[in-house]
Amino acid sequence: MDVLSRNNVAVTGRNDGPTVVLAHGFGCDQNLWRLVLPRLERDFRVVRFDYVGSGRSDLSAWSADRYSALDGYARDAVEVCAALDLTGAVFVGHSVSAMVGVLAAAAAPERIGALAMVTPSPCYIDDEGYRGGFSAADIDELLDSLDSNYLGWSAAMAPVIMGNPDRPELGAELERSFCATDPDIAAVFARTTFLSDSRGDLQTVSVPTLILECAEDVIAPREVGAYVHAAIPGSRLVTLDATGHCPQLSAPEATAEAIAAFARGLA
Repeated sequence: MDVLSRNNVAVTGRNDGPTVVLAHGFGCDQNLWRLVLPRLERDFRVVRFDYVGSGRSDLSAWSADRYSALDGYARDAVEVCAALDLTGAVFVGHSVSAMVGVLAAAAAPERIGALAMVTPSPCYIDDEGYRGGFSAADIDELLDSLDSNYLGWSAAMAPVIMGNPDRPELGAELERSFCATDPDIAAVFARTTFLSDSRGDLQTVSVPTLILECAEDVIAPREVGAYVHAAIPGSRLVTLDATGHCPQLSAPEATAEAIAAFARGLA
């Protein structure tokens, strides 16, 4: 199967510029990056794609076995990079895709030369000495609600994840993105996301790394950003003057400029 078609890959921007790969999070697709594109396309070759099961990917390629672990999503990322013969790309991962980027960089160090993590979380569940933002009971309740009524869950959770209650159109957009995903596929991706624990994988990161957090984010509180920053030597932590878990929608200019400044600084 052609990987570029399978993952609905789009390449825009400057062909002679450094390459930035944009990877979406749970319940989303590449469209949620659209507001950062004008800034990034000025200086960079920008690659966007949909994980299998999301957006306009080829759903016939989806399997619960492959996508019940973050490794399956990392394989998508690596295969996209290989199909485009990328070297030294900056992998920009939103939310759970930040940890997918960690796995992809370890699997294909020749393809990925830097990581930009947008509101990352290596573990969503609180642990001794670690605040992930949720108790185990919280996550169980979240997943049970998703399983029993995905559309209702999407309507309730999208505004919470997005934040910015004074801008309801943002939560509505995220809800539409959630609702466009097949409920059975979403259930698998949700469990893969919210039950994952990638804290140990952070120790494998040896490439330049940017961590972008929001000043207020109920999904990835600032303690998480501090944890990831401390776990990756030499990483840079930037706190955006933004709220919610999706700054590429709520604060696209600041998000794009932070990514661009980081990528330019690698040259």
